[in-house]
Amino acid sequence: MIGLFLGDTDFSKIVLKKIIKLDKKYFILDFTKNNKFKKNKNSYRIGIGKFGEIIDLIKKKKCKKVLFAGKINKPKLSNVRLDLKGIYYMPSIINASRQGDAAIIKTIIKILKNENINVISSNFFNPELSLIKKNYTKLKTSTEDNKSIKKGIFYFNQLNNLEDKLSSMDELVGKIDKLEAAVQKYRPKTATEKLELRSLDSGPFNQKLSDFFDDKQEDIEKSGKNEYVLTSDEVRDYTPSQIEDTFQDYEDNEEDTDVM
Repeated sequence: MIGLFLGDTDFSKIVLKKIIKLDKKYFILDFTKNNKFKKNKNSYRIGIGKFGEIIDLIKKKKCKKVLFAGKINKPKLSNVRLDLKGIYYMPSIINASRQGDAAIIKTIIKILKNENINVISSNFFNPELSLIKKNYTKLKTSTEDNKSIKKGIFYFNQLNNLEDKLSSMDELVGKIDKLEAAVQKYRPKTATEKLELRSLDSGPFNQKLSDFFDDKQEDIEKSGKNEYVLTSDEVRDYTPSQIEDTFQDYEDNEEDTDVM
């Protein structure tokens, strides 16, 4: 008995077709987006978060080997329903998801191995889909080609070293920024800076008049009070004596105060 974890893409169909042709006993865990294998009598649909139910099914079928074929889409974690084993294993899968799909598969393989279930290669029954490692061309590289290849490898390694050095530079720049912030925090303040800091604590009078008028410019213009023009009609009818009378006589006030 072989357990098939099947996802989308035609590869899963090819694997299933070959297993049926070999007359192997199997069952399917259908992880396709649209339940592609629902018409197959050996197909089961179980949520990816229900590890307990999945493992129970594998053991119920007395299955010791499973394989993955096709693309299994990552579900939204907020929509995943978990059983007890799912709650236990999900944190390790979440950590693996930060490293990509391959890391998730490796984590699931490790989980199954802990349950004495082995994961075999996806092309175990379809070796014709992959090539044996060897040279499939009669063409040979020339001396110049080999030189170019060696240069490419050399420069590629240099780029890797450069990335490591740039990473170290980023750390150094971060430390310098922190040091600069500390220096700025503890250095003596200039007279101008002290005045500005004092103004911040002088509410509600903590804004310069120029800043106030800049902020209120639009509102003042809308009200029509943005400027006042003094006309000659407003000043020409006043005599010097009338203007003089508008000023307060402080000496008379001081005398009146002394008499009292």
